[in-house]
Amino acid sequence: MTILVTGSAGHLGEALMRSLRAAGRPALGLDIKPSPFTDRVGPIGDRDFVRDCMAGVSAVIHAATLHKPHVATHGEQAFVDTNVTGTLVLLEAASAAGVAAFVFTSTTSAFGAALTPAEGEPAAWVTEAVAPIARNIYGVTKVAAESLCELFARRRRLPAVVLRTSRFFPEADDDAGVRGRYALANAQANEMLHRRVDIADVVSAHLLAVERAPALGFGRYIVSATTPFTEDDLAGLRQDAPAVVHRLFPDCAALFAARGWSLAPRIDRVYVNRRARVELGWRPRYDFAAVLESLRRDEDFRSPLARAVGSKGYHAETFAEGPYPVA
Repeated sequence: MTILVTGSAGHLGEALMRSLRAAGRPALGLDIKPSPFTDRVGPIGDRDFVRDCMAGVSAVIHAATLHKPHVATHGEQAFVDTNVTGTLVLLEAASAAGVAAFVFTSTTSAFGAALTPAEGEPAAWVTEAVAPIARNIYGVTKVAAESLCELFARRRRLPAVVLRTSRFFPEADDDAGVRGRYALANAQANEMLHRRVDIADVVSAHLLAVERAPALGFGRYIVSATTPFTEDDLAGLRQDAPAVVHRLFPDCAALFAARGWSLAPRIDRVYVNRRARVELGWRPRYDFAAVLESLRRDEDFRSPLARAVGSKGYHAETFAEGPYPVA
C-alpha cells in the first residue's frame, strides 16, 4: 500500500515520511522543493506530473499548501492555484486511479473570525459544528479545498477525510506581543491547553484517517491536543485563565515559576477533538498534563519526532521583525 505524501519537504510532510519509512511502509514524497524526503519534484497543479506520481498509489495524504505565513508575501491567485486548483488536480488523479483513501490536511484557521468571541462573552468552544467565517485568503482556499474533497467523496465515491489541524509548527508566534511576553517554549506550552498539537499526534491522526476513510466515505475532524477544559470552564477562561488552570493542575504554578514562565491571562477559544477520538480512534499522547510531566523531569515536552523535524520556516529569506511578515 503505497502512500503518496504531498508537501514532503514541509513540517508535516517530512514527519509523515519519516514515520512511514521508519515503519517500513511504502511511501512516495512529492514536493515542489527537493529534500531528503522528496522522491518526486514538481508542482501539484501539473496534471501530467500528478497523474504519473499516482501510478501504484493506494492512498494520498495531501499536506502541500500555501500557509498563513504566505498571506503577506504571495498573491491571492497563488493561493487559489496551490490550495484549490492543486487539490482539485490531486482529487481528479486519485479518483481516476481508484485510490482507496484521500486525506486532506486543513487547518483550524479555516474557522477564521468565528474563533474570536465578543468582549465579555465566554471563550469559544470550537467543534466541527462551528461555521467558518473567512478571515483571509488562506482560510478561504482551505475551506474551498475541503469542499472539493467532500464533493469528490459524494459524487465520485472517493473516500476522503479532512483534518483541521491546530498549531504544530515550532517557529515563534507572529504576534510581537506574544513573543515579547513569553519565551518560545512557554508560549507553546500554554497553547497545549487549547490550540496546539504535537506533530507526532498529527501524524498518527493522518495514518488513522487513511485506514478509516473507506468506511467513513467522508469525514471532517479537528486535530488538536485533548483539552483539560469543559464547557463549564469557558466563562472563567475568558476572565481569569490561570485560576482555571491552577484548579485543574495544582502544581502548575510552581513548575512554571521555576522556569520564569507564566500562563496567558485569558483564553479566547478551545479546540475540541472529541469527534476525532471517537470516530477515528485517535489517541493523542501529548497534552498539557504531558507538558507538566516533562517539566517535572526537566525534559523537553516535544515529541522525539517534533525535535527531529525541527524548524523549517516558510520563506527562503529572513525578516527583520518576526518569523514572517504579517498582512
